[in-house]
Amino acid sequence: MDNQSALRQQLVENLRGGNAHTDFAEAIKDFPAELRGKRPQGSPHSPWELLEHMRIAQWDILEFSRNPDHVSPSFPDGYWPTDPEPPDDKAWDRSVNGFCTDLHSLCLLIADETTDLLTRIPHGSGQTILREALVAADHNSYHLGQFLLLRRMLGAWNVTV
Repeated sequence: MDNQSALRQQLVENLRGGNAHTDFAEAIKDFPAELRGKRPQGSPHSPWELLEHMRIAQWDILEFSRNPDHVSPSFPDGYWPTDPEPPDDKAWDRSVNGFCTDLHSLCLLIADETTDLLTRIPHGSGQTILREALVAADHNSYHLGQFLLLRRMLGAWNVTV
């Protein structure tokens, strides 16, 4: 039996969200297309910018974790889209699908009993899969909270918490 199984299960649950906050699927559900590129007054980001930033950052964490040849985007510019609005009508769906696909892959990597969560990643500088999973969960949670705040500011979130 894998002595890290409880840890694996908790990490996957944290990445999928929904324990202490709304999960990704609920947060983006039925988001109005006409609001995706809007920056509410006082906000440095639009919903599109946050979504695409989350996708890029999670993809980078996943690829760093499993691919020794991966090259991360330049920081910080490479982690953010250049415009507040999606470049075309299909960009939002591509970003959502990419985020979900990479999240699923990250969860599979963590759940795989052959993945040692505590061993240093050979091509890293001291990082472990555990650390990368925690960074991804923390990063996603942080920006998902921002995303929900933008929804409220734009009048597109009517759930009371």
